[in-house]
Amino acid sequence: MLIEHTMPLGTALTVTHASDRGPRTHNADAYAVGRRTFVIADGVGDTAAAAEAAWAAARAAALLVDPVAAVLAARDALQVHSGDAVIAVAVARPGGGFDVAWAGDARAYASDGSDLVQLTTDHTVAEYLRSRGIVAQPRMEHVVTNTVRLATVETIGRASTRAGCVALVSDGVYGPLGHDGIEAIMSGHATAQRLVRAAMYAHGTDNATALVVS
Repeated sequence: MLIEHTMPLGTALTVTHASDRGPRTHNADAYAVGRRTFVIADGVGDTAAAAEAAWAAARAAALLVDPVAAVLAARDALQVHSGDAVIAVAVARPGGGFDVAWAGDARAYASDGSDLVQLTTDHTVAEYLRSRGIVAQPRMEHVVTNTVRLATVETIGRASTRAGCVALVSDGVYGPLGHDGIEAIMSGHATAQRLVRAAMYAHGTDNATALVVS
């Protein structure tokens, strides 16, 4: 079932978010929106514990306005949960643009209406091998090397952008759509609903969740 919502944030920003369980037993993806903070979390596994961990992480992160501190708050929130998650956080800067932090393979993209830039680098075995010039097997794409529970100040990824539009997505969106598919959608009337529906139409096999801020 697709769950979607559009929310105006004051006069400057609008956020859309959508999620679809897809063919999985549980929807272990989560999203949260704070005053200036936007979060996607993807629970590790197809279990109720993974879903609970994702929601706990996302809600805790959304309370802070520093993206690294937000990831660490998500980590602290998981101390009373058995599951784990990956996470991407974007915080809107008062002067425009976004600061981003992440742990794992949830992604953040920036769009200027034409070109799409991936702000995050996946914390996966496959990405680790590619960075060293080694060809990775496809199954390594799904083996994460960092998660919310494992996150430290040193291992949290960081990025920033001056772009006015950011999309946070789980692997259930970027997996089936790829960079070009996301870019095509973001160059038009970009909404989270369009991203998630397109991922499902492309026969996605995972939970698909997106949050778009513009």
